[in-house]
Amino acid sequence: MSNTIANLEPKILWKHFYSLTQIPRPSKKERAAVEFIVKFGKDLGLETIVDEVGNVIIRKPATPGMENRKGIILQGHIDMVPQKNSDVKHDFEKDPIKAYVDGDWVTADGTTLGADNGIGVAAAMAVLEDKSLVHGPVEGLFTVDEETGMTGAFNLKPGMLKGDILMNLDSEDEGELYVGCAGGIDANIKLAYTDEPAPAGYTFFNLAVTGLKGGHSGMDIILGRANSIKLLFRFLRHAELEFGLRISSIDGGSLRNAIPREAFVVAGVPADKVQSFEKTVAEYLNIYKEEFAKVEPDLAFTAEKVTSPKTVIDAKAQWGIIRSVFGCPNGVIRMSDAMPGLVETSTNLARVYTENGKIIAQCLLRSSVDSAKQALAEKIASVFEMAGAEVEFDGAYPGWKPNMDSAILKTMSEVYKKNWGKTPEIKAIHAGLECGILGGVYPNLDMISFGPTIRFPHSPDEKVKIDTVDMFWKFLVEALRDAPKK
Repeated sequence: MSNTIANLEPKILWKHFYSLTQIPRPSKKERAAVEFIVKFGKDLGLETIVDEVGNVIIRKPATPGMENRKGIILQGHIDMVPQKNSDVKHDFEKDPIKAYVDGDWVTADGTTLGADNGIGVAAAMAVLEDKSLVHGPVEGLFTVDEETGMTGAFNLKPGMLKGDILMNLDSEDEGELYVGCAGGIDANIKLAYTDEPAPAGYTFFNLAVTGLKGGHSGMDIILGRANSIKLLFRFLRHAELEFGLRISSIDGGSLRNAIPREAFVVAGVPADKVQSFEKTVAEYLNIYKEEFAKVEPDLAFTAEKVTSPKTVIDAKAQWGIIRSVFGCPNGVIRMSDAMPGLVETSTNLARVYTENGKIIAQCLLRSSVDSAKQALAEKIASVFEMAGAEVEFDGAYPGWKPNMDSAILKTMSEVYKKNWGKTPEIKAIHAGLECGILGGVYPNLDMISFGPTIRFPHSPDEKVKIDTVDMFWKFLVEALRDAPKK
């Protein structure tokens, strides 16, 4: 373990977090991490169960005198979002994360850190290991594939859990208690195209929008950051009309739940228009930098000459995809009337790429209002269907409706005020937590979500604030001690 991280408090939590950074665990590739957690539970002599999809449940009995307390489930997800800067060599299926201390934060070297949700998993492991704690019956629930479909939560069977209260350890602002979250649905778009011979007399370029911050498509959507795909297709629409631009290939974005940081298109223009084309690229760069000066200081838009490809996308499909991507809703759609400052409905145009004669686009829609989510889905479908694309929706998951009469909410509010002299903020979150799904399978669960301060999850800038991890741990320990009685 890094000596610096080893010295952070609480040592027992940071020990487990660092161990997790050394085990590759991108979504759907968490097997090694699952085996690590199973061995951890069995080595402690605790009841350890793995279900058919890979979720791990570890049970620890109540400490003496605490048998009359309600059982508490400490829940976190094992997987992490694999994002890196384009100039960083890293294989998320093989390489450990290079975590290090940077002032008041722990971050990683050019990749996502995995504090989302490694810190929560490490906290649950620390509780299961620490024999000095006072608590009622405790279960650790470690779910798989949260980031790309919530597969673990969706497939958890009734009767697996024994607890009465679920503490989701997957929130990202210390001093806040979350009692509700948005639901979501994936849009999958396919537009078939025909390869045509690349036109003679054209000069081709690799057009690239890079240097954006990206981020979590739920938590960070309110920040107004640029979407690399939207910027690039804004330019493509102009260039098609102005220069007769023809596209050969598209590769924009990477993950459906991350705001796109980079987008690339190989496209050509007539040789006699190259100088004017390059001038226009520079003009658009200036426009973009002026529009996003505060939120995207490192924005770059470049055009590098490349060898001419053999084929281009047929003109009709190109016309349709440029206009539908440019016209597709993106970002915050509506703010909440019920909770000021909270996003109600949003969408992230996350991915557009060419593959085997198809242009594929993906969006993740979120809303705390089911009817608004449905209306947004129909709007996006309408935009792409006009271009002749096929649009399908899947991966829908429910939101989590707040319960302001929650016993654990009352307990944790009192614990926080007693220890830190102020009342925690009670909030809902514009992101998909597993609570909504788990609450559907276990409708009698009393649920709450909290965590330390994490910034820029789902991006290579991800970092977790060190002192808030210590506060989070102490809060968790005291909440377990004061858990409601049966």
